[in-house]
Amino acid sequence: MKRLVLLTGLLLCIISTSCIPHKDIVYLQNKNTATDSTQVMVEQQKPYRVQINDILNVRVKALDQQTVSILNPAGDENLNASSAERAYFDGFTVDVHGNIRIPTLGEINVLGYTTEEIEKMIETKLLDEQFKTTANIFVTVKLAGLSYTASGEVGKPGTQIIFKERVNIFEAIANAGEIPETGNKKEVQIIRQYPQGQQIHALDLTDREVLNSPYYYIQPNDIIYVKPIKQKALGTGTTAVQTLSTIATIMSVITTTVLIFTRI
Repeated sequence: MKRLVLLTGLLLCIISTSCIPHKDIVYLQNKNTATDSTQVMVEQQKPYRVQINDILNVRVKALDQQTVSILNPAGDENLNASSAERAYFDGFTVDVHGNIRIPTLGEINVLGYTTEEIEKMIETKLLDEQFKTTANIFVTVKLAGLSYTASGEVGKPGTQIIFKERVNIFEAIANAGEIPETGNKKEVQIIRQYPQGQQIHALDLTDREVLNSPYYYIQPNDIIYVKPIKQKALGTGTTAVQTLSTIATIMSVITTTVLIFTRI
């Protein structure tokens, strides 16, 4: 009887320590009980500033479109190319010196500027050197998709491209196939490139305070890494049923081994 009690207690301890708690898999929990659940979260995103290796799509419009045709992409020459491939070949890549090279305008330094600031720079340069204000020049500059890499415990590891101006961490992870139960949602790492080098930032996706984080919105060339939880390393299962199944298998192997050796 004592052995049965001890075995039952041992099994309960193993199950309780090996199963993944519900609080570790639910997003955006209200961990601050003193906070109203309907509180308004303030976005902390700052304007993105162009980095080396970014690809910019530049479009110039005028009353006489023929006069600015050389500044715009040639068109859909390769109909089989994907949107990402067209953006790559039609766009202007920021070189190691922070410059882009535009026909008739030459090199323009864009490193550290926002897309709105680059629009004004190009428009001013065109009006100063080639056109009059009556030409009604209109310039648009956009990033050629937001490219990032997701690795670790995600459904689809690899480089992803989203054609949006702003992408938050939840959108990025959903686009990468979501985080399975074996992924650590409490410490999702973002490896971000800065002029002085790379830095690592951690986000707790189970806490709704993540909405207030300055890293809630990802940036081009970010690397998102999701660590595995300890239960995966132990291999005991993520649910009570899986854990019991694992224990039953182990006990069956042990029992069979003991019976074999006792009969020899």
